[in-house]
Amino acid sequence: MKLHELAPAAGSRKNRKRVGRGPGSGMGSTSTRGNKGHNSRSGGGVRPGFEGGQMPIHRRLPKRGFTNIFKKNVVTLNVNDLDRFDDGATIDIAVLKEAGLIKGKFDSVKILGNGEVKKVFSLKQCKASKVAKEKIESAGGSLEIVQK
Repeated sequence: MKLHELAPAAGSRKNRKRVGRGPGSGMGSTSTRGNKGHNSRSGGGVRPGFEGGQMPIHRRLPKRGFTNIFKKNVVTLNVNDLDRFDDGATIDIAVLKEAGLIKGKFDSVKILGNGEVKKVFSLKQCKASKVAKEKIESAGGSLEIVQK
């Protein structure tokens, strides 16, 4: 088989319907739109959500609550998640992203106190709970807490 012998499978490619190209095409005059009515006119058709005059579903369903536009998205990690880093490492948001511990969009990172700290860390650009701060500092590490 050569490159010029390649062809699509029979019946897999179909010509586009060319409407409004005269009576010989079989799709002339009304161009497959029918005779009268809203959809036969240019610009015709109904808006999204319109149900033919019936009360639309987005108006039938009850509405509850609201979305707080000032909400802060905080990613949480435990101190035992930091065990994968080397002793004496400086850990910031870029290092945590590279390690795959945090993903997506967020406003801040907070370290929680679940687990034990066996290594010395220097944490930057992170918030920390009281328990996490005590555990990290008792192991000989340091925290540079960011207030946001």
